[in-house]
Amino acid sequence: MFDVAIVGGGPAGLSAALMLGRCRRRVAVFDLGQPRNRRSAGLHGYLTRDGVAPAAFTELGRAELDAYGVDLRRIGVTGAALTDDHYRLSLADGTTEQARYLLIATGVIDDVPAIPGFDECYGRSIFHCPYCDGWERRDRPIAAFGHGADVTGLALGLKTWSADITVCTHGGRLERALRERLDRNGVAVRTERITRLNHTDGALSQVVFASGDPLPREALFFATAQHPQSTLAVALGCTLNRRGTVKTGLLCDTNVPRLFVAGDASRDAQFVVVAASEGVKAAVAINKALQREDLLP
Repeated sequence: MFDVAIVGGGPAGLSAALMLGRCRRRVAVFDLGQPRNRRSAGLHGYLTRDGVAPAAFTELGRAELDAYGVDLRRIGVTGAALTDDHYRLSLADGTTEQARYLLIATGVIDDVPAIPGFDECYGRSIFHCPYCDGWERRDRPIAAFGHGADVTGLALGLKTWSADITVCTHGGRLERALRERLDRNGVAVRTERITRLNHTDGALSQVVFASGDPLPREALFFATAQHPQSTLAVALGCTLNRRGTVKTGLLCDTNVPRLFVAGDASRDAQFVVVAASEGVKAAVAINKALQREDLLP
């Protein structure tokens, strides 16, 4: 039996595995290699790793686990059940494993619209995080895509990086108060439905609407809903927050016994560096829980 099973081998999962390995725990990491940022040219805001390609970052992390005996497996976990003091995991190949504690670090999936050209530009000139990709698009014409207060907040935040911001609501209405605030801050609004995004090999050039002139843009940031990449946490009974991710405590604990969730699928800001930090916090909390069980009073 493993002490800890970690589902997801991104920054949160690998950081947790590293710390738990250093605690001499028997750890298994199950990962399909489909991180949220796999289309990105580079991750940003991570000291000493700014601009590194996500795949390279993952390989560096995986290599560091060898010294600690962490069991890395490229396979999915299809189910999990809590039985008294441990979890029984069902794997995609039909086998099972057992672990005293379970950490889910699979991240989230963005709900992107089915607009022609959106998928081709995603990760190249379409992004969800200005802090991650705003610097590279500074002083360029940018579209902010979404609805209501969410897209208003996104657009106003993007003013940090560019003076030329236009909100695109794709047919959604925008309250008068929001429109007026955007106008006061020099942000234009287009509410027409979008028919396609013109691009060259993923480099956005125009937002084309059902009516009206096309809008020349070099980048688009979006504020849409998201959902956990894995259904395990929900299936096990985890509570979700308003954003659609798992509600967790300060130490990445959940309302389900022996289950922790770290990274983009949990409560904190969705940055690689924060996900890695959450993985460490969860690892320490799990190790202390194991100590309480194993040591005599």
